[in-house]
Amino acid sequence: MDTLEDRLDVITIGRASVDLYGQQIGSRLEDISSFAKSVGGCPANVAIGAARLGLKSAWLGRVGDEPFGRFIREQMAREGASTEGIITDPERLTALAILAVEDDKHFPLIFYREDCADMALTEGDISEDFIARAGAVLVTGTHFSRPHTAAAQKIAMQMARRGGGKVIFDIDYRPNLWGLAGHGAGDERYIRSNVVSSRMRDVLPHCDLIVGTEEEILIGSGETDLDTALRTIRSLSSAVIVLKRGPMGCVVFDGEIPEALEDGIVGRGFPIEVYNTLGAGDAFMSGFLRGWLRGETLEVCATWANACGAFAVSRLLCSPEIPSFAELQYFLEHGSAGEALRKDAALNHIHWATTGRRREYRQLMALAIDHRTQLEELADRVGAEHGRIGAFKLLAVEAAARVADGRDGFGMLIDDKHGREALFAAGRHANLWIGRPVELPGSRPLRFEFSEDVGSRLVEWPVDHCIKALCFYHPDDPEELREAQRERLKGLHDAARSVGRELLIEIIACKSGTVDDMTVPRVLEALYAVGIRPDWWKLEPQAGASAWARIDEVIAAHDPYCRGVVLLGLDAPAEELTAAFAATAGARTVKGFAVGRTIFAGAAEKWLAGEMGDAAAIEEMAERFAGLVRAWGERGR
Repeated sequence: MDTLEDRLDVITIGRASVDLYGQQIGSRLEDISSFAKSVGGCPANVAIGAARLGLKSAWLGRVGDEPFGRFIREQMAREGASTEGIITDPERLTALAILAVEDDKHFPLIFYREDCADMALTEGDISEDFIARAGAVLVTGTHFSRPHTAAAQKIAMQMARRGGGKVIFDIDYRPNLWGLAGHGAGDERYIRSNVVSSRMRDVLPHCDLIVGTEEEILIGSGETDLDTALRTIRSLSSAVIVLKRGPMGCVVFDGEIPEALEDGIVGRGFPIEVYNTLGAGDAFMSGFLRGWLRGETLEVCATWANACGAFAVSRLLCSPEIPSFAELQYFLEHGSAGEALRKDAALNHIHWATTGRRREYRQLMALAIDHRTQLEELADRVGAEHGRIGAFKLLAVEAAARVADGRDGFGMLIDDKHGREALFAAGRHANLWIGRPVELPGSRPLRFEFSEDVGSRLVEWPVDHCIKALCFYHPDDPEELREAQRERLKGLHDAARSVGRELLIEIIACKSGTVDDMTVPRVLEALYAVGIRPDWWKLEPQAGASAWARIDEVIAAHDPYCRGVVLLGLDAPAEELTAAFAATAGARTVKGFAVGRTIFAGAAEKWLAGEMGDAAAIEEMAERFAGLVRAWGERGR
């Protein structure tokens, strides 16, 4: 017997693709030079959107046995959607969709869907046990365009009805995918077709919810005017009908079609700047389902749907732009300062914190080997070439990986200057968190290493690498210095958000003045005041519990989505760090540590001097790292 944990709110069936969206806005597709990648395809997008909004969802379909197919499967898992219904097709490739935004009305789109995996779905892929676990099944128009995919959707509808589930029909009409338009007409929205209308009408009597744009209502009914089309659909089906009307929101019909369409149920509308209309319908459906499947009134369902559609229209991509439920509720309560939602800092922060981060961390214990100047000075002192520093950092990766042993919550800080090979090696350990410094060592005010154009460097980084910036900042520094520091950190913060990378800001105040319980809280207040909200803080040990309590208060007041604080080591002896760990026992925000020289300094000196071999160096660093891990675990005892 199914448990509550096994139940699903909705299973979506049909298209899934990898979308490549041109990043140069206002360009022809011919002129695009770089693309953003995401999951696409109406039902796949809805599965992700529903999961973001708190529903238990699953997408049922096929992907190729290649990196793009694995990307869809992994992204579904990251989003919290079930992957049980995803079938790997060893013979076909995952579909692609490539798009440009020329202006707010023209979105040239090319579909690469010849014999693709998702269009190979068959009746044999539909499991009654799986369908029976869902409260609803969503079918989509494109999969009624081929006999085998139509048969698969129809049997899923039958299974759902036998099990007492609801059937949702997203008309999702794309003439190009029915063979009615050429390859270059991917953005064509309506071509009249009696064949398409006939197949759609066969589906309508078996549905509980029917959703479509004005053009889709026309094709679904086979009529040529909207009023007649709605009445025809009503004559065939008792389903709730949702008419999407773009910037005018939507109208919902539950029962007879009124004389004036506006007399249907109308949700609250949201004036926004149109940036890209593709994906708006999928966000709309996600919002409507969040209400409809949880028993909200149709007015609430329509309002939530309109709001989710507004988010998608105001942003570039499809599934990545659908809001989380927290973001939706914030928007409904507070609105936005402007009509371009993608420029709203408060909404963007909630969106990033609730949808953009790829993994969650209960704790983080990291071996920091991102030191450059200190290791160069050490190499000079013992007469070693700087080229050997990189080889030592590889040994540190081995030590960290040995302690982590594949477990979550472990990581490393590694630099680009000497740690290139170490970064590659660390990346081969799937669960290892990786942070990378961008600061010029010792700079005050903060400067960036290699290039002041740090944003262009970040594009080259793996998406799960975290940016780390060390800033020597004291709240009693001269105002000119503090302003320069804040300006650099704000620019870095904005660059991190622009390219979708996490940010760790390390603050060291003790090198620049005296420190008391209010020193670091004052620094955090000043940085939060200018809109700097990093994912992580890396902070020096504090004198006691009262200082940590004040730090907790500042973070809670300004950013409840902050991942937390990790402690830095400052080359302190292990005994001092153990005491510093203990002082954090009651702190809500302290999640771990990122310590370097306490772990590696002794081994580095002996290894660089030729007095220690590789195995011994790895053993010593692993032992010291493991000792700190134990001390962290025992800090509250």
